[in-house]
Amino acid sequence: MSYAVDFVTVSTVGLESSPVPEALAGLRANEARYIKNKYDHVFTVEPASKAKETIDRVSRILQERDLVIASKPLEATTFEADGIRFDYVFYENGLGINVMYTLADGGKRAVGFKLSDGMEIPEELDAKFKFARQKSKLAGTIRGSYFVIKGEY
Repeated sequence: MSYAVDFVTVSTVGLESSPVPEALAGLRANEARYIKNKYDHVFTVEPASKAKETIDRVSRILQERDLVIASKPLEATTFEADGIRFDYVFYENGLGINVMYTLADGGKRAVGFKLSDGMEIPEELDAKFKFARQKSKLAGTIRGSYFVIKGEY
């Protein structure tokens, strides 16, 4: 079942199996607020079992850096706004991955990693990326990093 993420009243719906459900819900709500404010799009996620295509695409893109996320995906979404395809996957360990992929040739294309407040840096990302901190009313302290996509997806 799809779930429109509410960034006013943060809910852990769909994230209950995470060891950091409140922090992950805050991270998800933070992303929903950004997307609503920037693109006027309602951020709606679905269970990982129904989002296989999105999760598979994100996994293929991560292969550019020989990355395989060890944690189980809980939810994902894909949508298009302003000529950009967005893919989001939220993982059980508290990791959120977003892909911004401009559909026009020569546009910006990148993968972003965001760590929920209180989670450790996953082993598969620890040695490969430096994480910057940002404060969020909804998510506490978010640590993030990214890489530029080189291939065509």
